[in-house]
Amino acid sequence: MNQLPLTVKRSIELLGLCLLGALLLVGKAVIMPLIMAFFISIILLPVYRFLKKSRLPDSIAILLAILLMMVSGLVIMGFFSIQIRALLADFPQIKKTLLMHLRELSEFLVQKTHYSIQQQLDFFHEQNAKLLNATGDLLRQVAGSLSSVFVLLGLMPIYVFLLLFYKNLLIRFVFLWFSTKHHDRVEEALRETELIIKSYLIGLLIQIAFIIILLGGTLQLLGIPHALLIGIILAFLNLIPYVGIVMGTLIGLFIILASSQEWLPIIELLVVVAVVHFLDQNILRPRVLGSKVKINALTSIIGVVIGGHMAGILGMFLSLPIIAILKVIFDRTDMFAQWGVLFGDDNPVHSPMHKLGLRIRKK
Repeated sequence: MNQLPLTVKRSIELLGLCLLGALLLVGKAVIMPLIMAFFISIILLPVYRFLKKSRLPDSIAILLAILLMMVSGLVIMGFFSIQIRALLADFPQIKKTLLMHLRELSEFLVQKTHYSIQQQLDFFHEQNAKLLNATGDLLRQVAGSLSSVFVLLGLMPIYVFLLLFYKNLLIRFVFLWFSTKHHDRVEEALRETELIIKSYLIGLLIQIAFIIILLGGTLQLLGIPHALLIGIILAFLNLIPYVGIVMGTLIGLFIILASSQEWLPIIELLVVVAVVHFLDQNILRPRVLGSKVKINALTSIIGVVIGGHMAGILGMFLSLPIIAILKVIFDRTDMFAQWGVLFGDDNPVHSPMHKLGLRIRKK
């Protein structure tokens, strides 16, 4: 490979990236659950190792770690379902409030535009018919997605068990790909990958707890309806870089509009979200994530968009840790070192057009 011309090397790199993207797109139904199981197995490694110190057999230690994960997931889902039931219990009041807001909007349009109430009703009925057709298509897609989710939930514990059980075999397979003179680099990359994934995912759990407690608790003290549900939604959507906070805020605004006839809670929500997001991004996130995952904003946004296109919400969640792992690998290879620079946040102060030293790859 070192004897090939530089243009040929770059062409091979780009061709490999295209083939990798095509492989992920075609095989996402199999690959994405495996990637998710890989991340979960990394999180469960400390629990597995702790249980192994108690001289438990491999199978028992892995099963206990998976059982702990499933119990934790059920507790989170139970808490979320309680909040959803509280929202559904207020459905008559929500319907009444929404009709009031629609009436106010209709009167505003009559005053500010030339559309009469009858024209608005005709437009509403026309859009409603389109919405019903779109909803039918959406429900069919959701039904297909739910079946995929149930299959995923059934396969996930199996994948995690097998990945932990055969971890030594998989590590040996990785080492056999490289010559012995590169084994030190490979070992370093494997250890740092494990450290980055654990630190990143544990940091995300800290972020979730921080936002639920601070945001949901503050909204609860202000008397905003369904404050904890809004806090939970924002906490989990915030895991999607840059896009999630906007989506969560819009959902929170809709819940407040549907539950309250006043405008003050909307202002309170926007102010609290802004303050909590500022604290999260400038104080909490740099301490729990910033030192481990140094990825620039451009790469993060592109990764989120590509991940969403390939695998939906799951792809958005997994985009950053996947990019972080790729950066660890690229930084330790001579062939792909420039990609590690592209993914990183080490933005030069001066332009390489004037600083010739910036054109040279640093070892």
